Amino acid sequence: MSYSQKYLKETSQIVARLEPSQIEKLARGIRLISQNHGRIFFLGVGGNAANASHAVNDFRKIAGIECYCPTDNVAELTARINDEGWDTVFSEWLKGSTLSKNDAVFVFSVGGGNREKNISLNIVTALKYAKKIGSKIFGIVGPEGGATAKMADCCIKIPTVNPRTITAHVESFQSTLWHLLVTHPDLKAHEMKWESIKRGKL
Repeated sequence: MSYSQKYLKETSQIVARLEPSQIEKLARGIRLISQNHGRIFFLGVGGNAANASHAVNDFRKIAGIECYCPTDNVAELTARINDEGWDTVFSEWLKGSTLSKNDAVFVFSVGGGNREKNISLNIVTALKYAKKIGSKIFGIVGPEGGATAKMADCCIKIPTVNPRTITAHVESFQSTLWHLLVTHPDLKAHEMKWESIKRGKL
């Protein structure tokens, strides 16, 4: 079996192990945020930050939900890191954005944040602040889940089928699942460009 065949086989195995009921629960939670005119703040680091930025675009443009990603603002992000430290960069950003109980924090992370292992403490600190405010917490994370899985109202954990490709699969499935969500009939508010062309609407 080639590496490509193996990787694609692993992908299909993960799909088979995901629970649609959990994804539907996540869709309902996001819909409630939208109905309450709340905002979603996407948090992620590294490749997860890039995913968070992409997700903000799709949730705003396709689902019509007000969303933000702190890592999109490089000036504020680096100023806070320089002046206040890495661990509080997200929580302080959320404070500046007047996070409320009508809003949600949505985490993209492989580990989910872990204070004991000193992993992604900025995510852990942000989650503690969100809990204090009463905001909803959502996540798409790796199999361990970390602080995100423990604190979230709804969290999808991507199962491991190969310990050598955990990060690759988790970050890939974050994209798969947020695209599922923004096209979900309960969330989709606007048609997408190429689908409109195929239907002869443009």
